[in-house]
Amino acid sequence: MCSICTLSTLNAQPAPSAAPATNTTPAANTAPTATPAAEPVQTSITIVEKVAAEAPASLTILDSRRVQQVPGINLDDRLRMVPGFSLFRRSSSLAAHPTTQGISLRGLGSTGASRTLVLWDGVPLNDPFGGWVYWTRVSPELTGRVEVSRGASTSLFGDRAMAGAITLFTREPERASHTRALFGSYEAGNRGTHQAEAGYANLFGRVGLTASARAFTTDGYYIVGEAFRGPVDRPATTRFVAPTARFDYLGTTQRFFAKVDMLVEERVNGTSRLRNSTSLGTLSAHYTRDWSRDGLSFTGYHSRGEFRSNFSFIPAGRLTERITANQSVPSLGSGGAAYWRHTESRWSSLAGLDLVRVSGRSLDTFYAVNGLVTRSDAGGDVFHRGFFGQFNGSAGPVKIFLGAREHFAGSGRSFFSPNAGLTTGRGPWRARFSAYRSFRAPTLNELYREFRAGNAITRANDQLQPETLTGVEFGGDYTGENGRYSLTFFRNSLDNLVGNITLSTSPTQIIRQRQNIASALARGFELDLRQRLHRRFELEGNYLFADSRVASGLRTPQVAKHYGSAQATYFADRTLVSAGLRSSAFQFDDDLNTFRLPGYAAAHLSIRHQITPVLALQAVVENLLDREILTGFTPVPAIAAPRLWRIGVRYSGRVF
Repeated sequence: MCSICTLSTLNAQPAPSAAPATNTTPAANTAPTATPAAEPVQTSITIVEKVAAEAPASLTILDSRRVQQVPGINLDDRLRMVPGFSLFRRSSSLAAHPTTQGISLRGLGSTGASRTLVLWDGVPLNDPFGGWVYWTRVSPELTGRVEVSRGASTSLFGDRAMAGAITLFTREPERASHTRALFGSYEAGNRGTHQAEAGYANLFGRVGLTASARAFTTDGYYIVGEAFRGPVDRPATTRFVAPTARFDYLGTTQRFFAKVDMLVEERVNGTSRLRNSTSLGTLSAHYTRDWSRDGLSFTGYHSRGEFRSNFSFIPAGRLTERITANQSVPSLGSGGAAYWRHTESRWSSLAGLDLVRVSGRSLDTFYAVNGLVTRSDAGGDVFHRGFFGQFNGSAGPVKIFLGAREHFAGSGRSFFSPNAGLTTGRGPWRARFSAYRSFRAPTLNELYREFRAGNAITRANDQLQPETLTGVEFGGDYTGENGRYSLTFFRNSLDNLVGNITLSTSPTQIIRQRQNIASALARGFELDLRQRLHRRFELEGNYLFADSRVASGLRTPQVAKHYGSAQATYFADRTLVSAGLRSSAFQFDDDLNTFRLPGYAAAHLSIRHQITPVLALQAVVENLLDREILTGFTPVPAIAAPRLWRIGVRYSGRVF
């Protein structure tokens, strides 16, 4: 379970309000007249509304302008500009199987279940059953801010935050009273791609109401290289609808919001017979009460969903396809958190608790080649609860961070997760150091659900033990008049790391099982540069070196040693042009380091022009040079998206 609680600490940067999302007019003013000055170094990660936790961590902050500079239907494609951010198999959520959409940061790798916590307006976005993230739930154009915290440098986060946390916020409210806003957009592109989005917002007095919906469809693209395709192969397609509604009360000392979001999606998984679909909904609420030096906050949520998928066997030559299993995974998750905080002039403290209960089952029907049909029903319940405390204090230019969490993960398991750190600064310089211990409990998906990717079968394991991490990092930040630069060194030691272990392999089938690896070590450094060269021109560069290996000395699967990205942005009076490049060195697809995925580089281009104050045009191209990028072996080589382009129009205006 993650903690949804935070600490509003000494000298923290002002946190964006996540309530309400009434200024959801994303295209109206996204082309500034000049490149903005470098922002100060962010020292706190925001969780919900005005509550933030200061930490001696490496933070990447993306405001709405920076989110929109990178093309991508879903937010995961835009976050790939953050070094080391990747999904399980290098692929985009546009075509990837939902169960492979867990996040890897800082070279820790992933098994599909995310080792990174994702919060959306303070509520976990990670699927309660499997830990992966349905990126189709969140509209990038309605996202006002993204904060990425790499490393477990605060005890306020618990389960799933081993590698760090990502917090997403809808746009800040427009503070004018009795304002009604109508917004909408439509995009069309190659490969039969269409996306429509519409919404309405009303802010009257202290009450805000917002409703929006996004719909998407595409004819998709082949996920098997042309040289390996057979008659059974089809383009991988995606269709989804994601509506959201929110109510806000904005008092002087009290604030409350209630939110409901839903997702219905269907996917064709690249062959004539493979399909999966998902339907889910989440209801959440948050209440906060502030006094001069104290504050109370309560958050709660309830999610229900069902994931459905089938699996098939394809003989060599890919001439025929036989369904081997149908699967239905109903699940529900409920959780909440409460915390109390107290702030003095030179120190602040927090105490709180959080809990979550998850229930889910994997209902499978297996079809043998001889016609025999068997059924399986596996699953269970998980109840987590955690108690945590955090203290931050200042002594001259030095800030000290101390925290601890005691977390109970069911079955008699408990984990103690301490953290400590310090920062110091002078003028534009800031130095930081932190040490921490974190953990991740196996998900119900890893414990009970078997899956198949092509002819590679991965079996569940109900004997899995929780993963643990002990980490240390240190680095520095510099903020000048025209730029900002950060460098961080890290070392993470992992025990009981869950991996997909190969049991047998043949030309037609690979059998793997989720097992605990004895230990692993990930170490390296991150570099983040932003430089303004002219009042209308900005450069940004990021680099990650991550040497990640298991105890045997083999490389951790799905982790490259080198990641990099660069982006150049030009601002005219009403036009924004952004061109970027992201690259990765080679990595291995399996635990035996047999299947090597070559390195790659992919370029993108985004142009947005403001025709009128309420109307904008946009054109984007992903994988501009149409490079073929390998994403995995099943054992047939799988590939990522080819060149994709879209053009569209966006309207945002007030209705009086």
